[in-house]
Amino acid sequence: MSNRLKELLQDCSVEASAPCRIDMGGTLDIPVFYYALHHLSPCTFNAALALRTKVTLCANDSDAVKVSSRGFESAEFELDSAPFDHPLGIIFAIAVYYRAHGIHITVESDSPPKSALGGSSAAALAVIAAFDRAYQELGERALPVRRSVALAHDIESAVLGIPCGLQDQLAAAYGGVNAWYWTVSPDGPRFEKQSLMGKKEAREFEKRILVAYCGIPHVSADVNTTWMKQFVSGSTRDKWVQIAGLTADFVDAVDKKDFPKAIEAMNKEVDLRLEMTPDVLNPIMHRLVQAAKENAAGARFTGAGAGGCVWALGEEDKMEAIKDLWSKILADEEGAHLLDAGVDPDGVLVSQR
Repeated sequence: MSNRLKELLQDCSVEASAPCRIDMGGTLDIPVFYYALHHLSPCTFNAALALRTKVTLCANDSDAVKVSSRGFESAEFELDSAPFDHPLGIIFAIAVYYRAHGIHITVESDSPPKSALGGSSAAALAVIAAFDRAYQELGERALPVRRSVALAHDIESAVLGIPCGLQDQLAAAYGGVNAWYWTVSPDGPRFEKQSLMGKKEAREFEKRILVAYCGIPHVSADVNTTWMKQFVSGSTRDKWVQIAGLTADFVDAVDKKDFPKAIEAMNKEVDLRLEMTPDVLNPIMHRLVQAAKENAAGARFTGAGAGGCVWALGEEDKMEAIKDLWSKILADEEGAHLLDAGVDPDGVLVSQR
């Protein structure tokens, strides 16, 4: 089948793209948290951003698998010696799963590297979607979206060697603005989806949000590992009960368009995270959050913080002032900038050329 795959991709290429996200209530999507807190119906909010990661599959010149991605040197290995501990190891692991001898995978991302927007998970999901389309052309059955999400998550978690959440893959797969409820049934899906707004409402929601890259890459494993160790020890369990409640309050408020209540819940949640891990906000992120608060807005880190991005939610008439303040703050850090990112109503998209 792998030889047929290369033959197919000598005549055409397959492209897939998936969005990244902003979020609230992350970490609750990691099993150790949602199993212990299942009686609270824990959930995570995210909104897909129109900052897409695009992947292209085509035939390689040799029988090796090659991966090219902006910000990294292209890497090429024989399939069964491809290293999973490489910076592009998740992509190589997916290539091995699909027996992609002689395939060149190109990854292009609209979001900054290590920006805590879920870009690596979006890339993984897009690669899986592209391979799935290629194998459909060879007569295989299509992979259901839920299984694509599970496959992307499981490969990423296995390669990284740590428990990972599921929200990044879900935002990439489905797009839009959603709450994800984490379930504990061993035989059923691991999530339930609540759509919080349609396309027209999402366009209005865009006017209330702002996203900035702080110029400093994040390392999510460090912060998540700290949170998990604290949680497992029992020392911070009470704070996570509060975080689960505040996330539910935030989701309910966004659903009802009660944005002052959503902002209040957002800021309280960040304060709890800061009590547990003060370094979840670096100095420039602190300044961005404070500027938003001074203009009656909420602001928080994306993903696990400690670098990456900050996003704000506020009243529409306040956002221009916050944008001006943030622009001045970001000018002090090399590489920091506002992101031109609206809400993306679409999840993963696939095409063939």
